[in-house]
Amino acid sequence: MNFKPIEEITEFLKPFADSLSIEIVEVETKIKPPSLTVYAETEQGIDLNTLEKFHNLINLPLDEFEPFGDKYTLNVSSPGLDRAFKTDRDFERNLNKEIEIKFYAPLKKGIKVIEGTLLKYNGTEITVLYNGKEEVFPLSKIAKINKAIKFD
Repeated sequence: MNFKPIEEITEFLKPFADSLSIEIVEVETKIKPPSLTVYAETEQGIDLNTLEKFHNLINLPLDEFEPFGDKYTLNVSSPGLDRAFKTDRDFERNLNKEIEIKFYAPLKKGIKVIEGTLLKYNGTEITVLYNGKEEVFPLSKIAKINKAIKFD
């Protein structure tokens, strides 16, 4: 199966997303079965009605664009609450918010997961308010960073 690069598909979809004030967080392709999944978000979070509008808006133009050159399934989804931060925008959007960090190897006292407030991000490391003090962690030591999910 011959499909277009994800960057090209993302660029094609960007004007449609912009028209609904949606940010494309990620585009994912799968060969078997052939599918294209577009993860979308807004500043306020995204609801099912907005996802459906976006799906309907891009469905026919994508068929003409032929991202796969063959039949495929189009999925439009929210990125999910526990989606890992992948882009600079993910980190910027979550500055001064509670995050969860999972490390590749345990820190002191065998701790492998912490929660804190993301204070700074520079592309190679983050500064987190953790246990009442600022700690700097290199991204190379972190397996996953996502929003901290709190249930009341």
